[in-house]
Amino acid sequence: MSKIAWKPGTVLYPLPAVMVSMGSTPEEYNIITISWTGTINSDPPMCYISVRPGRHSYDILKRNMEFVINLTTKDLAHATDWCGVKSGKDFDKFKEMKLHTEKAQKVKAPLIKESPLNIECKVKQIIPLGTHHMFLAEVVAVNADEALIDKETGAFKLSSAGLISYAHGFYYKQGTEIGKFGFSVNKKNRWRKKKKG
Repeated sequence: MSKIAWKPGTVLYPLPAVMVSMGSTPEEYNIITISWTGTINSDPPMCYISVRPGRHSYDILKRNMEFVINLTTKDLAHATDWCGVKSGKDFDKFKEMKLHTEKAQKVKAPLIKESPLNIECKVKQIIPLGTHHMFLAEVVAVNADEALIDKETGAFKLSSAGLISYAHGFYYKQGTEIGKFGFSVNKKNRWRKKKKG
């Protein structure tokens, strides 16, 4: 297999396509669509978002030092894209996209009710990196859609949510499960593979 050399760039795909909600009052509430986001620590649970300083959301985030990461689904794909290309200084994004706010547990920023999972975050540090500034944050609460909780095990069935991701300019619905964590070393799975062979 031959490879073609590309210039260094941001090609670590796919990425989450999330809507980040912010603001401490209804007049300030805003949504920004982010793909530069991820987990950075387990204990305490921490994540990050990276935002350009020129964005309308940047000052709201810096002023309040908290936000909510709202996971998105195929039903939210239109709103996810729209909130990424329109500015909160020109539009009330909640109103325009007919999204509803819900009170968070630990932060003043609102949850997006239509999202299946809302991750409440408090910013610990802002790191200027160049085009974007990274907001390092601690996860202080998680809110899950009750319909996606397995009543027997208590597990969150994210596979049923129809989550979407972003890759090189396009949105994709997540696909079929091909294994679970640790399946490669599970003796039972190894036995099944051997039997089939």
